[in-house]
Amino acid sequence: MSAGPLIEIVDLTKNYLGLRPLRIARLSVRPGERLALGGFDAVTAELFVHLVTGATLPDEGNVRVAGRSTREIATDTEWLASLDRFGIVTARAVLLDALPIAANLALPFTLAIDPMSGDVRQKVNGLAVEVGLDPDRLAALAVTLTPAERLRVHLGRALAVNPLALLLEHPTALLDAHESHHVAQVLKRVSAARNLAWVALTEDDAFARAADAGRLRLNAATGVLSGEPGGIWKKILARVRVP
Repeated sequence: MSAGPLIEIVDLTKNYLGLRPLRIARLSVRPGERLALGGFDAVTAELFVHLVTGATLPDEGNVRVAGRSTREIATDTEWLASLDRFGIVTARAVLLDALPIAANLALPFTLAIDPMSGDVRQKVNGLAVEVGLDPDRLAALAVTLTPAERLRVHLGRALAVNPLALLLEHPTALLDAHESHHVAQVLKRVSAARNLAWVALTEDDAFARAADAGRLRLNAATGVLSGEPGGIWKKILARVRVP
């Protein structure tokens, strides 16, 4: 992987649904960086994820992942290899409500979930602990999940592929302020432990602050993202800022 940005977007325009195009003038995400992007509704958040993962291409401009343009991905095999860099947290992902929570967490590892091997069970238990999901709940059916638990399952499945970055579509939209804060703490801890970058499309500023994430907002007309960085970049800029 290149030493530069993990994700880089330059002069992007993408038409969709006959509406105003999605425009992003410039975005750079480095390994381990945490960003919360505002100004994306559910449709444009999904479109952003598709553009970053190479599932769709921009009409103009470029998306680069680890220094390589998504336009250069020529085969299904190359696309799947690029996709493995990302864990996607979205309510669009299907959970099998009739299966136990443990089985849903196991699916990224294997389809052999009944019975589940000891090795897979150990991985599932580890993911549950990592995302703050009560291990005693793993035998319950997924239909019994609360919105906060459901998000943690989606997060656990995204982490199961050992990604370099997470892409999160409005992760706290269905959570109250208390639950949102706890999710922010989980993401902060996980990203630090794994040196994991993440980009959350969210309007939840309190969540972004609790996660020590940079906060940027999209101007839909111009594509400019403006705001402030977070984490280590915020500290570095604070040191060099002229009084």
